[in-house]
Amino acid sequence: MTTAAQTSRAEQTELTRERIVAAARRLFTAHGYRAVSLRDIAAEAGVTHPGLLRHFSGKDELLDVVLQEFDLSNDTRSWERLAAEADGALPFSAAAERNALIPGYLPLFAGLVGEASISAHPAHAAMRGHAERFAPVAREVIGTAISDGAVATDRDADGEALRLMAAWDALQVVQLYLPDRVDTASVIAEHERLLAYPCGWRDPSEPESGHVPMPVMPPIGPEAGTETGYRSGRERRARILSDAMALFAREGYADTSLREIAAKVGVSKSALYHHFPSKDALLLAVLEERDRRIDTAIVALNTESAADFLRALPDAADENARTQPGLLEVYAVISCEAIPAGHAAHAYFARRYAQALDSFETMFRAAASTGELPAHRDPAHEAAWLLALWDGLQYHWLYNRDGVDVAAQLRAHLQDVLPDAAAPR
Repeated sequence: MTTAAQTSRAEQTELTRERIVAAARRLFTAHGYRAVSLRDIAAEAGVTHPGLLRHFSGKDELLDVVLQEFDLSNDTRSWERLAAEADGALPFSAAAERNALIPGYLPLFAGLVGEASISAHPAHAAMRGHAERFAPVAREVIGTAISDGAVATDRDADGEALRLMAAWDALQVVQLYLPDRVDTASVIAEHERLLAYPCGWRDPSEPESGHVPMPVMPPIGPEAGTETGYRSGRERRARILSDAMALFAREGYADTSLREIAAKVGVSKSALYHHFPSKDALLLAVLEERDRRIDTAIVALNTESAADFLRALPDAADENARTQPGLLEVYAVISCEAIPAGHAAHAYFARRYAQALDSFETMFRAAASTGELPAHRDPAHEAAWLLALWDGLQYHWLYNRDGVDVAAQLRAHLQDVLPDAAAPR
């Protein structure tokens, strides 16, 4: 027989658990999973650290419970309902609007998209499972829209679904960095509108493509600074940076320590700290060096027009995947970890996304001026979609390296957006 005292204790236990989970949810969404400790959660919940451990084994279990509360598995059912209510129209922008209204959903989900791409992350299986559940539903919804005439009949439902999923994931990240420039639901709504046009379509009344000089590509990465200090110090710093990049490429950011980097370079930890006072500082230097290499590779494309430059970008994506997979992982993880404004790399990524949008928009506007970008496509929209698609495909590739070809998907998209002059109208 259950006594009143036992019932009261059970109720109190449940209330304490709920308070701890609510605290974890607030902190994870405000600061990111990695930046929050169990002691932070205990203090937020008003319990002791040992008291928290009587209810939960650790931070991993708490993250799992928080994700269950968000019920990611319910997303596909919601999309299906929205598709039924849309009467043949695409439902994805409506779903994005709904997600934006769920407290904490966007910062937590967007952060985990990149952060959990490392297989050892406690949310890796949940986030990969989310994508795997989304894929067949998205294909079916787009296939139905093709049958109903809302999407052009020559479009491939599989490819369109993958590209939509990828861009959607990254749009949420970019929106959190640049809320005044990117609204996920609005960008997806415009993409849904464009899917009604056949692939590579342009109005037959549009003039033939012209030619203007290739515009100067605004840099995406940071400008090179003036070298200071003795040559031996500069050379040691460059060697540390090079070896750190190699270690990050092989092991990833989370599993590489400053001690390992110091051992690889053959310097003491104190010498390493002389150049990089923290692991975060070293990581920022790696990211800046990565961006400089991207700018160098972009200049090396040596294309004659803005449209040709954009069409050549999948070659750079293919090169990155083949030669620097570890740096793609580092970039995906840290760009999502740094979403909270207090993160050491937040300003870096906000600046990087703004510069990337400006650079791509410059190229699309130049392509529009020559007639190579069809008149029904807006350069600002195309810049946001290309940026999100490229980053999002890299996220998906990190979860499924054998099943996602980043370069092929980028080529398919750009063939649609920038049809060759000889393509039929």
